[in-house]
Amino acid sequence: MKILVTGATGKVGSRLTKRLVEHGHHVRALVREPTRAAVLNGPRVEFAQGDLLDADSLVAAVRGVDAVVHCAAFFRGATPEQAHAVNDLGTQHLASAARAAYVKHFIFTSTGLVYGSNGGRYAHEDDPCAPTVAYPMSKLAAERFLLGIEGLDVRVLRLPFVYGDGDPHIAEAIPMMRGFPAAQRMSIAHHVDVSQAVARLLDAPAPAHRIYNVVDDEAPDLATLFASVGAPPPDGSNAAFARDFDVLLDGRRIREDLGFKPSFPRLADALAAGA
Repeated sequence: MKILVTGATGKVGSRLTKRLVEHGHHVRALVREPTRAAVLNGPRVEFAQGDLLDADSLVAAVRGVDAVVHCAAFFRGATPEQAHAVNDLGTQHLASAARAAYVKHFIFTSTGLVYGSNGGRYAHEDDPCAPTVAYPMSKLAAERFLLGIEGLDVRVLRLPFVYGDGDPHIAEAIPMMRGFPAAQRMSIAHHVDVSQAVARLLDAPAPAHRIYNVVDDEAPDLATLFASVGAPPPDGSNAAFARDFDVLLDGRRIREDLGFKPSFPRLADALAAGA
């Protein structure tokens, strides 16, 4: 396929682009500044300059592609207004352009944080969502727009904390989570398995307007997650803030529908493999 990937220079998008190319697809990467995308240079990768906030710039980007995989988002450091503009309105602009161009598939990478705090209970895709912070609120708004749009085959992947494959995400998140309770558990997924989930949606027929949680088999506690990068456990000094992230994901649907099986079912497996 020819696939437009947004956020192709980001953590998820850059690794996904590499694996899509390895699977024989042709990737068109949507970038605001082509000079920043030099790391993606290679066979079967082209660039389209555009911005989610500029609807007109997306028309050429979606022209002639078979699928859109929308990974771009504004997360850490975004004001509520910026999160809404990029993650919600920007997604609306992209989806409208894709529908007008008769794109066959639209895959949206959302977040498991849309469920809101539920005390660490496993959240299923049909559970109600009640996020309380700006980023998941904006992603949920985008989901609802996408799932209500006519004439576009939409699938939503709700991602947990994504790690591995040379990504310093765990170490980078430690300052934010330093005050979380050490025993609080977190759903995670390796970059390899996020890419696998996208590939399975592209390759296999599945119901349109379907939501899938993507998650490893085991949710480690934060003490274990911190230890994986040599950090001492969190101190629990900001448990109130931690509740906004206290949700675990049920991953049965994608396994039953698409045959998904994590390459790294547990954090310990990725560590043992040096991955």
